[in-house]
Amino acid sequence: MKNNINFNTIEENFLAPYAAKSSGTRGRIHKEKSHPYRSEYQRDRERIIHCRAFRRLEYKTQVFINHEGDHFRTRLTHTMEVAQIARAISRAMRLNEDLAESIALAHDLGHTPFGHVGEKELNRLLEGHGGFEHNRQSLRIVEKLEKRYSDFEGLNLTWETREGIIKHSGTYDRPETSEYMPEEQPSLEAQIIDFADEIAYNNHDLDDGISSGLLLYNQVCDLQIWQMAVKEYGRKLPDSTKMAARETIRTMINLLVTDLINNTTDAIKEHNILNFNDVKQCGTKIAGFSQDINKANEELKSFLKNNLYRHYKVSRMSLKSEMVIKELFRIYTDNPETLPHRYQEAIKENGILSTVRDFIAGMTDRYALEEHKKLTDPMVRV
Repeated sequence: MKNNINFNTIEENFLAPYAAKSSGTRGRIHKEKSHPYRSEYQRDRERIIHCRAFRRLEYKTQVFINHEGDHFRTRLTHTMEVAQIARAISRAMRLNEDLAESIALAHDLGHTPFGHVGEKELNRLLEGHGGFEHNRQSLRIVEKLEKRYSDFEGLNLTWETREGIIKHSGTYDRPETSEYMPEEQPSLEAQIIDFADEIAYNNHDLDDGISSGLLLYNQVCDLQIWQMAVKEYGRKLPDSTKMAARETIRTMINLLVTDLINNTTDAIKEHNILNFNDVKQCGTKIAGFSQDINKANEELKSFLKNNLYRHYKVSRMSLKSEMVIKELFRIYTDNPETLPHRYQEAIKENGILSTVRDFIAGMTDRYALEEHKKLTDPMVRV
């Protein structure tokens, strides 16, 4: 029995005129037949969820290394929180939830072990050889490194999802963006991911920092965004500081999301955005916070940088992480025969530095630590 669903009609009826629609996709690298009951962006989302790189996010650091505790955010839980926030924003603005979620789920696929510390160290090690940046690596994963289909390399995602990955929180003048129209703005769905990502990691790093004891409740109460949230909460906070912090952070997230929706909606009107092409051709990004919220959010980021990310315990974790990345990189590049067979084969096509980059970037924290022990501790079996 034929069961084709007309997604074009559904999207035309329910999505805003400036939303990205499946009917307007620039397609996939390798042409495929459309699916009878899944839209193009739904298929992207599900391919990302089922890929190996997505599963590995479970054991990659957000701030706290995996073995520091079971309740701290990992790169996977962070990604899920970004996707949840992105869906909420998209639904409220009648944008394409499936596209927004696809970009959100893929935005950190290329992240190294040990969070931004690992990314920074790998970038330093590859200085003069293209460096390292996780958005570029995420795109490389979905276009080439994933091996799930017999007909093509990568996941063969739509152009719009791939554009959202490479244009995430960055400038568009890199060589790998050339086929993704660097002169154009990304879709609104892609633009809101930058802010959903920021809302998630700022507030949840704050939550983890308080839970870990590295940040004190009294420290955060002076933050402008915290005071705004307390006022928005509108009633007496619980007597328990743990519960008071949770209620305030939950309110902060709602405050930031609401401001983003309202301010972006106002910007759409201000720039006279009437259709999807207007979004692409606009001279500036449309999504953003209001001036007051942006100022308060910048204060929060500065606070986290100075009081959490530079806390001596986090610095100690970071130092160990840098050492592991640096020593693995040196061992593999000096001794390619220590690489697993499939990576030794990849050297012929990609060269040693690119191959080592792919191998290290794909590691989980746990695997990197185990591999480091195997290669440096004579008492550990290889």
